[in-house]
Amino acid sequence: MMKHRGSKIARYRSFKGIKQDSLAKQLEISQTEMSRIESQETIDDILFSQMAEALGVSSEFLENFDENSALYTISNNIENSPISENSNGINQVFNPLDKVVELYERLLESEKEKIELLKKINNK
Repeated sequence: MMKHRGSKIARYRSFKGIKQDSLAKQLEISQTEMSRIESQETIDDILFSQMAEALGVSSEFLENFDENSALYTISNNIENSPISENSNGINQVFNPLDKVVELYERLLESEKEKIELLKKINNK
């Protein structure tokens, strides 16, 4: 069962706080076209990959993105992180958002490396 790809794009874009017109400009399309794409259930793999790349993630990540799961994971990590108390108050030792950002940066770097390798292969 294929999930609604346009909805995936819209939800992840919204989750990241990116406005529709900003993403459209980045992709060099109109905001109207962006809106049309986000309303489509099926989207061509190439276009879907371009959308994912513009959002800074792989198409596989975007295909499997579930904001409820992401929010649950972040919330659960915050609730279960070690907390220490001292004379200055309570300090959280672990910041899960830093870990999420670090993970996304590593994933983005990996995707960039894959793209460069594919470019080299295609140029041969």
